[in-house]
Amino acid sequence: MHPTRRTTRGVLSGAALIAGLAGCAGDAAALGRSAGGAFGGTSVAGTSSVASSSPSAASGTSSGRYANGTYTATGSHGSPAGREDVEVTLTLVDDVVTAVTVTPQAGNRTSVQYQARFASGIAAQVVGVPLDQLDVGSVSGASLTGEGFMAAVDQIAADAAA
Repeated sequence: MHPTRRTTRGVLSGAALIAGLAGCAGDAAALGRSAGGAFGGTSVAGTSSVASSSPSAASGTSSGRYANGTYTATGSHGSPAGREDVEVTLTLVDDVVTAVTVTPQAGNRTSVQYQARFASGIAAQVVGVPLDQLDVGSVSGASLTGEGFMAAVDQIAADAAA
């Protein structure tokens, strides 16, 4: 087979695969439940915009810039399937992240899978790091979720400001 034909066939096959996956929009909530619900120890990012944020009743004082507590925010990121949301919960003690949970909120099955991969690897990158020093990009091969994660982190920082 001629090398150009092989390359063209590979590109067309890849495009068909992406189109097929984009058309497989599944119920993110059902997929999340089947995969165990919330994915602890992970952060997510993508094209950023924040949908919501709320501190928990466990918020308290701190000797630093941010009040101690557990905070939740939703950030959104771009994907081949369109805008997708990801929920991020951070626990802060003396301005340092002590726990993180990322809950996929995407409506597309493939996006949920990438968000879950992101969630499975985020704790190693953020737990023990001061909130002001968080800068998350690609995690576990999920390169778009980081923006949504960082959008949620920005909202959490604003909510936790002492």
